[in-house]
Amino acid sequence: MNHKAQIIKYLSFDFLSALLSWILFYHIIINHSTAGQNLLHIKAINRESVFITGMIIYPTLWLLIYTLWGFYSDTFRRSRLKELGASITVTLAGSLAIFTLLISSDIITGVSGNLLSSFLTLFSIHLIVSYPPRLAITTFTIIKIRKGILGFNTLIIGSDRKAVNIFKEINSQIRPTGNRFIGFISINGGQSYPLSRFLKHLGGLDSVNEVISKYKVQEVILAIESYEHSKIGKIISRLDNQSDVVIKAIPGMHDILTGRIRIDTIIETPFIKISHKFMPVWQNNLKQVLDFVFSFFMLALFFPVSILIMIWIKLTSRGPVIHSHERIGKNGKPFMIYKFRTMIENAETNGPELSSASDKRVTRQGRFLRRMRLDEIPNFINVLKGDMSVVGPRPERRYYIDQIVKIAPHYNQLLKIKPGITSWGQVKYGYAENVEQMTQRLKYDMIYLDNMSLFVDFQILILTVLIIFKQRGV
Repeated sequence: MNHKAQIIKYLSFDFLSALLSWILFYHIIINHSTAGQNLLHIKAINRESVFITGMIIYPTLWLLIYTLWGFYSDTFRRSRLKELGASITVTLAGSLAIFTLLISSDIITGVSGNLLSSFLTLFSIHLIVSYPPRLAITTFTIIKIRKGILGFNTLIIGSDRKAVNIFKEINSQIRPTGNRFIGFISINGGQSYPLSRFLKHLGGLDSVNEVISKYKVQEVILAIESYEHSKIGKIISRLDNQSDVVIKAIPGMHDILTGRIRIDTIIETPFIKISHKFMPVWQNNLKQVLDFVFSFFMLALFFPVSILIMIWIKLTSRGPVIHSHERIGKNGKPFMIYKFRTMIENAETNGPELSSASDKRVTRQGRFLRRMRLDEIPNFINVLKGDMSVVGPRPERRYYIDQIVKIAPHYNQLLKIKPGITSWGQVKYGYAENVEQMTQRLKYDMIYLDNMSLFVDFQILILTVLIIFKQRGV
């Protein structure tokens, strides 16, 4: 499947549809105003320049809105009914935002009744023009999937009776779902597997990531027996880093699966979908935009303060002004985190060591910077680079992660999202001085993981500011 080509199709038709809707909306407004049928008019000396500028800006704004909403995140697995609901919702929200922009820029004005009718005109025109092309692309894609022209490379994890039943049920469906089975992974050792009569045995659980990469697997179906349920944690752990792979399970496993789950369909074979997404797509995209804007603003705001801090550090202690070392980010990817140095030079010559309230390695100015959280200003550079978010679990070093995982294996769940400058664990618990305290703080970050939203992030930011003013830093 050519995902880029599919995205280009949607982008192209969305752009052309938005362009057409602007032309229609503009001329309807002009006709109304020149006919004197209402008080709405275009307040611009050069109407032609407004029209031409709108032909560029209006479609571009809509593509940004669609992208933020997540319209281009999964272009092959789309439901026409859900797409209709999403189109109505995003068109309503987008029309409101753009119409507000038109009013605030003084391009259009009028009495409230005329403004309402004009807004409804904008909404109706855009929905009527933009939805049919999108529906057509989605319909043609569904037809290709049902005819077997398009398909998803699918791997079954499991090898016994349930796996065989699932394989037969999917292959016998009247409305094919596009699953192209490439083989199966066994859970238990042995030489004989019932599913091997139908599919190729591709190895044990230890080879699952290698198989997914080699065969470009797009879907994984968990079909294990009840006596294999004790291994579900290990299975999910193995699949944690496969964020681009759709993972489904049979309904009987509902009560034992970890992570976020939802029923995938009620028409074909009912599966539970294990989602890697902890926030709605539009919130996640908006979070990234806000991270970038907020970090850029904070770096600009604190630039004079940062200069003074760097001079202060340089004059009062030996060593570099900026301290950097490796931390572990999303999907276990290492990155270099930046902070203002608060310790003496070569503070960790004997290896990684957590700081404490009475740590003699911390310099006098370092204690002040930590108490006011000013040492973390360079973290915003990490946010701009895409390594971190403003709000998220604090990143740790691999040395400590390996120790935490031995006590709390579910820590790996935190590696599914970007680490942050501040977190709920940081707000509720504070800095940890040893692995035991890091494990205790983990429960707050796990709660955050299950309740991620922009509203929760905003609350954490407010609490962080209050903590800084109370000087509760370490």
